[in-house]
Amino acid sequence: MAVLLLDILTTASMLFIVATGLMIILGVMKLINFAHGAFLTVGGYTAHVVTAHGFSPWLTIPAAAAFGFVLGIVVERLVVRPLYSRPLDAILATWGLGIIIAQVIVFGFGREVQFAQSPISGTIDLLGTAYSSWRLILIAVAVVLGLLLTALLYLTRFGLNARAVIMNENLARGLGIDSVKVRAVTFGLGAALACAAGALITPLLSVDPNMGLPWLVNSFMLVLVSGVAVPGLALASLVLGGAQVLVSTFVSPILGGITIVVLAAVILRIKPQGLSRG
Repeated sequence: MAVLLLDILTTASMLFIVATGLMIILGVMKLINFAHGAFLTVGGYTAHVVTAHGFSPWLTIPAAAAFGFVLGIVVERLVVRPLYSRPLDAILATWGLGIIIAQVIVFGFGREVQFAQSPISGTIDLLGTAYSSWRLILIAVAVVLGLLLTALLYLTRFGLNARAVIMNENLARGLGIDSVKVRAVTFGLGAALACAAGALITPLLSVDPNMGLPWLVNSFMLVLVSGVAVPGLALASLVLGGAQVLVSTFVSPILGGITIVVLAAVILRIKPQGLSRG
């Protein structure tokens, strides 16, 4: 029972960490970033490169975040910004970008499975059982990340400007808010979060050119169920991630793999506005 509880908490934490980048872009820019899975993969390969060259595994996370932010700024400027007036084309462009990034990774690294060294190895005795140290750390990372994002959105000038753009972009512009800059920083931050998430989950997984695809699907469903809000995303990750663990453990791992998608569809049918909205 203790292992099951820890599995639920750590799985929910991983899902939350992975989905935050997609959520912040959708929330501010009203854009579904289908390149999110590719950014996640880039973060995984960044972790692989950093550790393969003998650097500390602790550097993988800031390195992935920094690289992701720069990549996000470039992508927003060259790919997304010209398509703001054509939102459907912008969504399709991010889908195509994800395919291009995957092919570039194949060209540079091949299709072979790669690995990245974990900052911490071994287990910790908790609740009477030995459990993965890194998975437990991810719980703390998810909590801290949730608090930081909430503080960013509600306690900073950027957050104030972003919320103004969300509510009424034309009015925000009239008040002197540079919505173009807000969008650029938001996309960069979303890409940074995605790449950092890739580096964070890589010690528990192998790295390959398609590693981000299943996470993209689950993240998309979680963000929709969340109502595009941090508390809602935390709740959705816990409920849907917990259901995935329970189904995988007691029924079938194959069915567990589709639990989030199926349950999300049911929740959205009952409550289309998501868990965080009335």
